[in-house]
Amino acid sequence: MSSRSSATRGDVRIGLSGWTYKSWRGRFYPKGLPHNRELAHIGEVFSTVEINGTFYSMQRPDAFGKWAEATPRDFVFAVKGPRFLTHMKRLNDAVAPLGNFIASGVLRLGGKLGPILWQLPPNFHFNRDKLEAFFELLPRDMHSAAACGRKHDHRLKARAWLRVTDRHRLRHALEVRHESFCVPDFIALLRKHDVALVCADTVDWPLLMDLTSDFVYCRLHGSRELYRSGYTNEEIAQWARRIRAWRDGKPMRDGTFVGGPAKAAPRDVFVYFDNTDKLMAPRDAQALMRCLRQA
Repeated sequence: MSSRSSATRGDVRIGLSGWTYKSWRGRFYPKGLPHNRELAHIGEVFSTVEINGTFYSMQRPDAFGKWAEATPRDFVFAVKGPRFLTHMKRLNDAVAPLGNFIASGVLRLGGKLGPILWQLPPNFHFNRDKLEAFFELLPRDMHSAAACGRKHDHRLKARAWLRVTDRHRLRHALEVRHESFCVPDFIALLRKHDVALVCADTVDWPLLMDLTSDFVYCRLHGSRELYRSGYTNEEIAQWARRIRAWRDGKPMRDGTFVGGPAKAAPRDVFVYFDNTDKLMAPRDAQALMRCLRQA
């Protein structure tokens, strides 16, 4: 996966959070399209998608292989880390669950493996020591991921997939949902460990825009009603302005910040629309692409 589209601009990818939504059939998905062709249709329209199934349950290597085969060569998947680790274990005793996640087939995506998303629950408060211990476990390239996967336990559903077919580095992003994270110490911790702070647009959780890595990860959940409300033309234009600034390495102060300014540099930008009810996400993602002249 290329990390830069040019020497002076980052790479911008706009897509959706998940793709198996019944309400999209016959509307965003052409009428009569087989369900097993829906991801291929996503790949014809967008350059990236979030895999949500990995959050809810452990997948198998064959599933990752099919997803990779169904999409274009330059397509990128963001993969959501398991809630077993973030919500149930609450980042405690993370070695084996992290190993299970990696060994379940994530590496089978090869060069299509993009950022790994870690989403914390709304009642998870900022705990510097716990977060730092978790960040230190995160694999930063494909080879270290394979080593991490070898620490899996008996909960693995299928034979471990630990082959390294691509050598690019791995990126991690963290989405938080509690106000206790709105402190400079949190931003400093993310920068220390090169973890991107997810810019999560919703009325329910903090919307922070501090830059903490060499890429930006946005999740647009619906600015007025979680998972449901669409974005107006004015809101789409506002997000496009922010994205251009991040992409081009220009100052962007249109938002809420709790840390000091980040180093000015072009950044890759990943944007995922998660307002998936009522067909809002595909519509809004395509509108943003048009605004950025990607369509």
